[in-house]
Amino acid sequence: MKRTLKPLAAYLANHWYTKLIFIFVAVILTNTIAIFEDYWWEETYRVAYCTIFAALAVDLLLPLRWRLAKLLVQAAAAVYITTRFSGMEWLISRPERWQEWIWWLQAHTAQLHPFIWISCFLLLIYALFASWTTTRVRMFGLIGVSLLTLTIADSFTPIWLWDEVGMVVFIGLLWLVAAHLSKLQREHPSSWKELLEYPLQLIVPIALVLTVLMAVGLNMPSLSPLLQDPYTLWKQSKGESVQVFLGDKGTEAAAPGSTGDASSGYSRSDEQLGGGFEYDYSPMMTISTSHRSYWRGESKAFYSGAGWTDDGDMENASIMGVGKGAKLPTGADDPVAGTIEVNQIVTMIRKDVYPVLFAAAPVTRVNWIGSEEANFPSDLAWAPDSWELRLLNWSMQRKRYPESYSVTSTVALLDEEKLRAANAGWSDRADAVRNAYYLQLPDSLPQRVRDLAEEATAEGTNDYDKARLLESYLRLNFTYNNKPDLTKLTGDSGDFVDQFLFELKEGYCDYFSTSMAVMARSLGLPARWVKGFAPGTLPVNTYGPPGDYLEEDINPAGAGTYTVRNSDAHSWVEIYFEGFGWVPFEATAGFTFPNTFAEEEPEVLPETEETVTEAADPVAIERESNAGFWLWSSAALLAAAAAYLLFVRRKQIVFFWRKLRHGSYTNNDRMVIETQKLLRICRKRGLERSDHETLREAVLRWSQSRKRLRDDFRAVLDGFEQAKYGRSVATAEEADRFVVKVRSLIDQLR
Repeated sequence: MKRTLKPLAAYLANHWYTKLIFIFVAVILTNTIAIFEDYWWEETYRVAYCTIFAALAVDLLLPLRWRLAKLLVQAAAAVYITTRFSGMEWLISRPERWQEWIWWLQAHTAQLHPFIWISCFLLLIYALFASWTTTRVRMFGLIGVSLLTLTIADSFTPIWLWDEVGMVVFIGLLWLVAAHLSKLQREHPSSWKELLEYPLQLIVPIALVLTVLMAVGLNMPSLSPLLQDPYTLWKQSKGESVQVFLGDKGTEAAAPGSTGDASSGYSRSDEQLGGGFEYDYSPMMTISTSHRSYWRGESKAFYSGAGWTDDGDMENASIMGVGKGAKLPTGADDPVAGTIEVNQIVTMIRKDVYPVLFAAAPVTRVNWIGSEEANFPSDLAWAPDSWELRLLNWSMQRKRYPESYSVTSTVALLDEEKLRAANAGWSDRADAVRNAYYLQLPDSLPQRVRDLAEEATAEGTNDYDKARLLESYLRLNFTYNNKPDLTKLTGDSGDFVDQFLFELKEGYCDYFSTSMAVMARSLGLPARWVKGFAPGTLPVNTYGPPGDYLEEDINPAGAGTYTVRNSDAHSWVEIYFEGFGWVPFEATAGFTFPNTFAEEEPEVLPETEETVTEAADPVAIERESNAGFWLWSSAALLAAAAAYLLFVRRKQIVFFWRKLRHGSYTNNDRMVIETQKLLRICRKRGLERSDHETLREAVLRWSQSRKRLRDDFRAVLDGFEQAKYGRSVATAEEADRFVVKVRSLIDQLR
């Protein structure tokens, strides 16, 4: 056996680097064709792999100089493999006349389509790269093309190609090591022979480093990008989706308890809360209003432990028809602190359909739907208990939603002193029983949620202060995040609020508002969960340049036309206080509900002499502003001009820098300086010069190991000695030729 293997090993060791190139090319090619997954049949891959490895076996076993013979054998092997694995069926009867042979051949070759063409193409690609990748630059070219192909396919198709990418990178690293060792064998044969005497010391470190590197790389966890690419952000800001071709790979797995919605917007179902979302900045509607407000949609009363639901009895209770301009009841007494009217005109931008109309709460009059002259719809209803302006028999198939409408809301003024004196709930027993579902909590709610609510409100002496303490606790101790880290969930708790308060501790509005509603109910405060939209944004020019004025100073009521986007979808909490009705609370960090408070009686101040202050001259202000603009514009133009001059004069700048660095030097000095650069490069490439050696002795010694560079070394040595020790002064042309010779030698050493 040893007698058989020893000649084979000796044969393979001859031209070992070339044969390794064959192996590397074959492995890279087999990994690259993985991009055709889901396009090629299983038989196609079988033919492709067998063709490549058959060609590799021929290259390894036959002598290198038999190029034509190897190519013929590889072609014959490709044809045999194709006929063997393509499922071709041989015809039993053979033609008797020569004219029938053409038909017979056509009938058989047709069965090889398209396998034979794929096999021949792969054989051609393999042969081309196996003979072409003889230099390091070409090696990088092949690896780069393969990695580019795999990464593009992995990014824009449903195919997972990370393992193939890792294999190509691994082969590339091995190829670099082999190329370095081949260069060592070629240029330092004596050192190569010494290395071969200790093969384990050579192979083990290489194998260990590459194995650890690839193991770490392939097992790293996948992370979402920290920054979204600009194109996707731009498309999302316009309300457009980015077309992808990822199939199931491009769909994020829905987290436990997630609704599955991938972007922000008004949710259709709230039975399963949780997960995360992407912001959708597409505009949904515009609202022209006399007062800034939240635009209320629906409210939910039943908490299941996973989300919010409503039973049929509650949805249909106290529903009444709506007449044009008719006053609508709110199901509560008039607030003791008074009210303000908020007039709104809502214009829809998107063609989406919703079950309710959006407005400040509560709505007390619907002025018109569609236009002032349009017929008033008969399927509009008002639910005074839940403050919902509903479209009856609504469904997604309805495909009809008002393009515009006008409503008037009567918003309660808040008087915190009177609220502290009011009780949360209903003093009338019948009303308390009828609204008992606003205190409902599931039996599965963990006790620690109730304990935390008690702890957070321990300092509260009345219901209103307890509600405010709950609100502040959630706003200050939890973080807003539209993509909470769901890996923090331990699985020990199945309650949505409990998971947020004790495990996640981060989330978006649904987490905050649901937690406050549940904690408030555990304290005996009747609460309900509300969803709708935050106010939106006013046009940029409404208040002038940012920082010049405060919004409250110039427009305290917040009147104007707001643009409401899907990203403004929001949820909050309402708690019932007798004498005020349902009072909104905003528990989400970073949000503030635009409450309107009752005006306090002005304090009588002693009369003082008025100090006359001279009003600022608007012309002077404008002149100062213009001066600042021109100053910055001039500075920007000067900076651009300076950058342009630096770019145009870059060569002269480099020349003067070198002259400043080295001083005024002659052509002989240039030749000496270039030689010193060469010596530094030689030292980095292992050509050491001993302290006792002259340059001539060192160059003669280097020429023995680098025989192909012997003439170049001696030419540089002669020029250096003439420039440093000779009496003649070199001309500029001689110095330039010397510099070119030195730099050519440096390139060869690299």
